[in-house]
Amino acid sequence: MSAALTAPLWLASASLRRRELLTQVGVPFRVEPSRAEEVRRPGEDAASFVTRAASDKAAEVSLRLAAAGEGFVLGADTVVVRGDDVLGKPRDDAHALEMLRALSGETHRVITGVSLWAGGSERARTHATTHVVFRALDEDELGRYVALGEGRDKAGAYAVQGVAAGFVRGVEGSYSNVVGLPLAETLELMREAGLLQAWP
Repeated sequence: MSAALTAPLWLASASLRRRELLTQVGVPFRVEPSRAEEVRRPGEDAASFVTRAASDKAAEVSLRLAAAGEGFVLGADTVVVRGDDVLGKPRDDAHALEMLRALSGETHRVITGVSLWAGGSERARTHATTHVVFRALDEDELGRYVALGEGRDKAGAYAVQGVAAGFVRGVEGSYSNVVGLPLAETLELMREAGLLQAWP
C-alpha cells in the first residue's frame, strides 16, 4: 500500500522514528535533514515554538531545493512539557536523569508541530498535543534506563516505543505524536495542502 501524492515529498528530518511512521502509513518520501536551529524565543509558548520550529526546518530545506522544483517539504518538531517547563533533548545523561525525575509519577504533555512547504512558501501547518501519564519511578530504574542510552536524542529523554513503554500508565491523544509525528494530523495537512491525492 502506498499513498498517492501529487508531487514528491521530502522529510526535513534525520529522525528514524519519523521515517518509520511515514513508512508505516505508506507515504513515500525522501530524506533531506534540515540545518535550521531549534531555539526557543523568549516568551514563546511550547505550541508556538514547535510549530515555528517545524516551519523553519521545512523552509530551510524548501528554499534549498526550490531551484530544482522539488515538490513538498515536511518539517516537524517535538517537545515534552511538564507544567511550565519545556523539555527538549537532554544535553547529557545527567540532564536526562533530571528530566525523567521530573516526569516520574506525573502527567506531561507531548507537543509536535508540523509544517508543509512547497515552492518557497508554507502551504499548511498544525500541532498536536498528547497527555502522557508516567508511573512513579525509583532511582535504580531511572539510572538503568538512562544508561541504556535509548532517550539520549529524544525530547523528554525517553522513547515511548521502546523500553520506556514500561513507564507509561496512560496516553490521551495521538500515540504516534509521542513517538514523533502525529499521523492523522499529518495526513490531514497533506490533504489540505493538495499533496495527498489518495490514501490508503
